[in-house]
Amino acid sequence: MLSTIKLGIIVGLTEFPEEAFGKVRELDLPTCQLACWRPEILTEAMAAQVKAAAARTGVEITTVWAGWSGPAVWDFYDGPLTLGLVPITYRAQRIQDLKRASDFALMLGVDSITTHVGFIPEDPNNPTYREVIIALREVANHCGRNGQYLCFETGQETPVTLMRTFSDIGLDNLGVNLDPANLLMYGKANPVDAMDVLGPYVRGVHAKDGEYPTCGQRLGVEKALGEGRVDFPVLINQLKSHGYQGAITIEREISGPQQVEDIERAKTLLLPLL
Repeated sequence: MLSTIKLGIIVGLTEFPEEAFGKVRELDLPTCQLACWRPEILTEAMAAQVKAAAARTGVEITTVWAGWSGPAVWDFYDGPLTLGLVPITYRAQRIQDLKRASDFALMLGVDSITTHVGFIPEDPNNPTYREVIIALREVANHCGRNGQYLCFETGQETPVTLMRTFSDIGLDNLGVNLDPANLLMYGKANPVDAMDVLGPYVRGVHAKDGEYPTCGQRLGVEKALGEGRVDFPVLINQLKSHGYQGAITIEREISGPQQVEDIERAKTLLLPLL
């Protein structure tokens, strides 16, 4: 049977959404994850612009990647203090940010939002863990009323912690956006092994490569696809074995001509595997 997996890229939403969709089409890709780190621009007027740009280009939005307001430091020291819904200082506002993203996705007819939840405590007896579960249940319930999944991008938690979190939230509209490079770069798991735990929950995938950390302060290094430790042939076979039929979204967290070159090379590596 032919695979229905499609390729795409992640693009950022600005005041000019046609630019983002134009980039997807320039790369001759059919899908995108639409990322926004400015919740204040997620309005009805913006939704109308996005729908028009998607219709003109024929690009499918597979998820709204929902950033949140406030600081974000991507390391092992300040990361737990700033990322996602874990820090109490920012939690209430970010719950509202994610609900707003869910409402925006509803306007677009997109059936999921995706986000980084933060460094979920591994100890389920930690009071912060219980508080985060309550916060996530509130967001997931809102997504459920909008007919959507709430997808957790892998990275800051172990696969087992994520599985426990799903069980303790206790809702059926929770999913995983599998970022194999993040699992390596945060030192949380080998992505091939992580599929044994997370496989049934995967609803989105980032094609990104990277290395394990080499010190206790900084994340491992992101690499161009094929230059890191992610075994994409094995990983994609695992996805297929779990019946995955969503998109594989290329992510390269640099900018400029080298980013385009690396995305084109990623396409060349991935297409024969699909």
